[in-house]
Amino acid sequence: MNRSRLFSILLAVVIPVANASAQQQLTDKVNIAWNRFYDYPEILKMSNDLVNAYPNLLTLQEIGRTSQNRPLIVITLNNPATGADTSKPAMWIDGNIHGNEIQATETVMYSVDYLCKAYGKVPALTELVDRSAFYFLPSVNPDGRANWFNQQNNSHSSRTGMQPTDDDRDGVCDEDGPDDLDGDGSIGQMWRKDPLGTHRRNARDPRILERVSTEPRPDGTIEYGDWSYAGSEGIDNDGDGRSGEDGPGGYDMNRNWPGDWQPDHVQNGAGDYPLCFPETKSISQWILKHPNIAAAQSYHNAGGMILRGPGADYLEGEYVGADRSTYDAIGAAGAEMLPFYRPMVIYKDLYTVHGGFVNWLAESLGVITFTNELWTDKRILQNGADPSPEQMTHWRDRLLFGQTTTDWKELQHPEFGTVLVGGGNKWSTRIPPPFMLEEEAHRNFSFTAFHADQMPLVKFQSIHVAQLSGDLWMITIEVANDRRIPTRTVRASLKHIGMPDHLTLDGSNITVVSAGPMPQRLGTTFEPVRFNPQDLQVEGGIGGLSSSTFRFIVQGKLGTTMRVKYSGEKFRDIEESFTLSAKP
Repeated sequence: MNRSRLFSILLAVVIPVANASAQQQLTDKVNIAWNRFYDYPEILKMSNDLVNAYPNLLTLQEIGRTSQNRPLIVITLNNPATGADTSKPAMWIDGNIHGNEIQATETVMYSVDYLCKAYGKVPALTELVDRSAFYFLPSVNPDGRANWFNQQNNSHSSRTGMQPTDDDRDGVCDEDGPDDLDGDGSIGQMWRKDPLGTHRRNARDPRILERVSTEPRPDGTIEYGDWSYAGSEGIDNDGDGRSGEDGPGGYDMNRNWPGDWQPDHVQNGAGDYPLCFPETKSISQWILKHPNIAAAQSYHNAGGMILRGPGADYLEGEYVGADRSTYDAIGAAGAEMLPFYRPMVIYKDLYTVHGGFVNWLAESLGVITFTNELWTDKRILQNGADPSPEQMTHWRDRLLFGQTTTDWKELQHPEFGTVLVGGGNKWSTRIPPPFMLEEEAHRNFSFTAFHADQMPLVKFQSIHVAQLSGDLWMITIEVANDRRIPTRTVRASLKHIGMPDHLTLDGSNITVVSAGPMPQRLGTTFEPVRFNPQDLQVEGGIGGLSSSTFRFIVQGKLGTTMRVKYSGEKFRDIEESFTLSAKP
């Protein structure tokens, strides 16, 4: 083989590998491992490290304190060279409103890190950062997160904030929390010895408790097991006949927002009144000062869901027309990016939620908002099916080597006598295994980046000047929005949420005689406004992937320079100059 032929073959092999490497590897300024989870002090350090590494893009602000005096922080990602963050459409991204939903925080921080290290290297993300701003709140509930990491919990506990709460209404707060009877650092399951038990231990694998048949035998007798479920590991600390019913905290910050808030007897965990907790109050005050927020994402766990509102069936009519189409289109894109996730409506496909955060943003503030429930056990078999308990056990053995389970241990319980304690520890469900965390974070970040890229991007599609007679001119202006999210949602327009868009026209020594929107883009008529024709209020905004046309009748001299500006809360204002000219 000649040298030139050999060189061509090598080139054909090497170049694709080099290109793949360029796509997959971005230089890290901060060395962060995305195959592990971080407690809140580590998250604060990571946040400061990123801000120090990318001072041209990131700033950090403490916006309040939690019930236990931990700082609530917002990281702003913005390129000041292209304008102030408040002059651009912005996306709010948060996670971990429930303390046990820990990977939500890692996903938020992964998003900060990836956007920063991609800036200037990945054109699509560079352009997105240049025209947008991002507001990241890594953890809504640092107290619940700290409790989950540092105290005895299971996969589902420490959901709440940590303000003392009388859950069992006996006049005492937090007096009957969980008890780690076997000392493994987690709250497992508890089974009591029972001659009429519902379960027995599997003969081949005693870690599995299998249900016995309830069907009578041919002779009419019934088979019983040896064990019956006794709830979560613990004892009755306050002598009321229940165990673990009044642990730390006991309220739900995702039921405390003003949108469709209901009192505690309707929506458990709602608090005494909307925004009664320091976390929700601080966050709401900060968000209300940033009306440029046009999109939002809140990360939870688990179940593989891309959730939108409403939270209650009687509010379904609030998601109408173009708004519903916007949610459907963005949610469908997410389903393509996230294996085994599916778009869902909160009240219809999950359960009723009053006073939820995403509902407040969507229904009270007119922001296109999703909640992603991170991780689904369907990822385990990779075929879209829910694994059986036996399949889960084998998977944990083969890939996690038993690290998420505790072998059953027989103990003497003060109420139940002999009990079995053990089973899955707090890492066993709801959370991706560490080796799958980075992929989970990246896929969800990619969906959120797509959502952010759909924030309004307006431009003047055309400006047409026609001389009617002498100093009288007809100016027709078409404003287009090249993205899916409208400049004002239908909800915002109907309920007059926020400020309307404005289309203004001015120039030296000119008079705007009449102006208004054109009902048909290529029509000949317009709908004149009664007042201030030089400043049109556009309550309906510009729809997603569409345009609106407006007409002005102006009196002014030939050659006069005119300025037209389209401005609003949730997009970058645009402005253009032109002259009154008789040219066709």
